Amino acid sequence: MKKSLLLVAIMFIGTLTTMNAQKFAGLQKSPTDISYAKADRNAKPEIKVVYSRPQKKGRAIFGDLVKFDKVWRTGADEATEIKFFKDVKMGDQSIKAGTYSLYTIPGEKEWTIIINSDLDSWGAYSYDKGKDVARIKVPAASGDALEAFSIAFKKVDKGYHMVMGWDTARVEVPFYM
Repeated sequence: MKKSLLLVAIMFIGTLTTMNAQKFAGLQKSPTDISYAKADRNAKPEIKVVYSRPQKKGRAIFGDLVKFDKVWRTGADEATEIKFFKDVKMGDQSIKAGTYSLYTIPGEKEWTIIINSDLDSWGAYSYDKGKDVARIKVPAASGDALEAFSIAFKKVDKGYHMVMGWDTARVEVPFYM
């Protein structure tokens, strides 16, 4: 009996030592977030966006850190992913239900919003224009400074506007169901 207890104790201490030896990565510098387009809090989502939220940290953002007129991953780390749970229209362009990458080309006065079929890409380094599913240009506006890049949805007649903002830049992308 004593040998069994001793053996259990040794195995337990060995497990604790192994668990304590596990190394965990530090916090993400640009934490991952999810934004949903839903008719109400209890409804199933109609659109879901998974993206990383880079921080301003006193830097000049658009035109400097994020270059104007260059394809951007629309956040940090991996390219942002957008999932449509049913067919939608972005402006007048039809998009089939499914998961896509969301790229943007920020400009001073307007942004190009790109829905692309290539998934699991790091940044925009391997962006392939040939895999674009839809593109739309939307006007750029300004608002109060946001420290973290953010995406939210607002309900509009027959769909949603995806609102993106960082620093003082704001854009709205129309999606209709």
